[in-house]
Amino acid sequence: QVQLVESGGGLVQPGGSLRLSCAASGSILSINTMGWYRQAPGAQRELVATRASGGSTNYADSVKGRFTISRDNAKNTVYLQMNSLTPEDTAIYYCNLHQLLQFRNYNYWGQGTQVTVSS
Repeated sequence: QVQLVESGGGLVQPGGSLRLSCAASGSILSINTMGWYRQAPGAQRELVATRASGGSTNYADSVKGRFTISRDNAKNTVYLQMNSLTPEDTAIYYCNLHQLLQFRNYNYWGQGTQVTVSS
């Protein structure tokens, strides 16, 4: 099993910044992908950004140039630096860890952290 603990959400004004952190523990393989997804009220959960243990990244078009994902493999921790936030970024942000074991996909989720962008 894998446990994910998120931190760093909160209330911020439009144009502001926040940094989210997610620490993973448990049965973590050396090759995995960690990332962030978000879900706004009444909407489906959507990808924000992912970063593989090898370094490759993937961003949603809506956050490119504003958000940066990074990770510390030694600490099994992933970060999301969010700049130039807009009200449209308001959502619950979920940390995700995906790994492949014996040809089976395993996805683990954090409990979510609320990000609210409002004046």
